[in-house]
Amino acid sequence: MHKLSHFEISQRRLSIEAAKSAERLPIYGLLQNVRSLYNVGSIFRTSDAVLLSHLYLTGFTPYPPRPEISKTALGAVESVPWSYHKSAIHVISELKASGIKLLVLEQTSDSIPIWSLPADILPVCIAVGNEIGGLTKEVLDNADLAAEIPMYGVKHSLNVAVAYGIAMYKAVELYQRTSKNM
Repeated sequence: MHKLSHFEISQRRLSIEAAKSAERLPIYGLLQNVRSLYNVGSIFRTSDAVLLSHLYLTGFTPYPPRPEISKTALGAVESVPWSYHKSAIHVISELKASGIKLLVLEQTSDSIPIWSLPADILPVCIAVGNEIGGLTKEVLDNADLAAEIPMYGVKHSLNVAVAYGIAMYKAVELYQRTSKNM
């Protein structure tokens, strides 16, 4: 075994041009009122890593072009399809009309552990909210399912970008298990 060089790793990855026309996974992301530009940039980078279909930025979530987003996104703003919308509910209505389920990543009375997601949740839009207040009640009321990442220590939550990454890779795992495409 040897550590791959930057060149070897780059040979295994899509170019930005190829990513723009690649078949994407039936997974979407929605950010509602995420405050930190650095978290948004990190979420762009994770969205690129999982070949996300589309990233919806809503409410007061900052959006490109911003140098703080670019710093942590490391070019992913160019490879991830994204759009900004003032209203998360409008986006959710359109997604649901297209047959896409809404999974909220939130601690609720009905949340299930993230690793217990049913395979039939796909296609899915995973919604995350503000670093302090989470998602609004209006978004929660439109959810098909709520999931949370169990916490065993003192703190009650993870950073929103970290939690988003865990949820996205769980969705990718479900896709890999149920699809012959990967």
